[in-house]
Amino acid sequence: MNSKIKIGIVGSRFAADFHYKCYKRVYGVPIEVVGVFSQNPQSSRKFAERNSLAAMSSLDDLIKRVDVIDICAPAYVHEEIGIRAFKAGKHVIIEKPLTGYFGLVGQEFDPSRVPKEEMMKEAMASVYRIREAGMTAKRKLMYAENWVYAPSIQKEREILSSSQGQILWMLGEESHSGSHSSAYGDWSKAGGGSIVGKGCHPLAAALYLKREEGKLRLGQPLRPLTVSSRVHNITRLSSYQNKGFLRSDYLNVEDYGQIHLTFDDGMVADIFSTEIVLGGVHNWLEVMANNHRSRCNINPTDSLTTYNPKEDQLKDVYIVEKIGTKQGWNYPSPDEDWMTGYPQELQDFMECIAEDREPKSGGELAEDVVAVMYASYVSAERQGAEIEVPR
Repeated sequence: MNSKIKIGIVGSRFAADFHYKCYKRVYGVPIEVVGVFSQNPQSSRKFAERNSLAAMSSLDDLIKRVDVIDICAPAYVHEEIGIRAFKAGKHVIIEKPLTGYFGLVGQEFDPSRVPKEEMMKEAMASVYRIREAGMTAKRKLMYAENWVYAPSIQKEREILSSSQGQILWMLGEESHSGSHSSAYGDWSKAGGGSIVGKGCHPLAAALYLKREEGKLRLGQPLRPLTVSSRVHNITRLSSYQNKGFLRSDYLNVEDYGQIHLTFDDGMVADIFSTEIVLGGVHNWLEVMANNHRSRCNINPTDSLTTYNPKEDQLKDVYIVEKIGTKQGWNYPSPDEDWMTGYPQELQDFMECIAEDREPKSGGELAEDVVAVMYASYVSAERQGAEIEVPR
């Protein structure tokens, strides 16, 4: 492909900001971010002005002008926008999670009154509709799971390849003090709580590495088989003492989740995701193999440590996402986007379009992530019973 790949961003807040910033780091593939569309016209205009882009008046206007639609909007609109873009012949990037269960569009609902097995079936039906639209259009579905592209995860993939190791057990976590998204906390917009909003990341990395191990050793991916899970609403308990450091205004989602996962070969992974951890974002995955052990530290890392005796000294210095204080010892990330895989993710997506190949993070991985998450909710509803992961 010699002409520029033209990109349109849907959404104009947190995810759109870091996606746009990372597009500017793409090399070797000619690209152009053309414009943005958001359901909030004022936010869309500000984003467009800040980045010298066109603010489109409608989604259809944006779709007409680009080759790729990058969906950085809340999960409850992913399916509608993705399928519209595919039907128009466009490639689609979809932020995590790919999709989920959100009730009836435009109507409030109580997730505690909906059987989780019904949620799982509807979420998987949504996955299949998105994937089928992409395959029918013969366009790329690119699942924006940055953990797959984090340097530490890719280095572990290299170690697996070189050593022909077998992963026996993985242990991973994403936790911090609460999401900054206004959609988070309401199941009808987010599709779940900690398991969906945070657990999806270490889960996807674990699924990716096991897939890669299977392809390297056996010639086909190893996929998830069963899950056992528990969830809790810690900050909504009457016994919880709110000191003001944790976000606690969740409407109807969990703020703690844990997943025990088995794979086709009987090996296991344990994933934790919570909103009740202070001190910044904690992102890591540990791999116990039959011939090596790796700990993939995504955040925090100790590539730089600094002691600051006075808070105001660093008032204009970015340290790391969700850090509570800049006073005392801190772990500033020299390049947080790079450590978390954002530039590498978009580099791979642009290359896979230019070279007509599949991305490292694509539709089948996204499908398995959704399947495990919603099977986990079924398990939690049944007090931790083992549930088969749908395929």
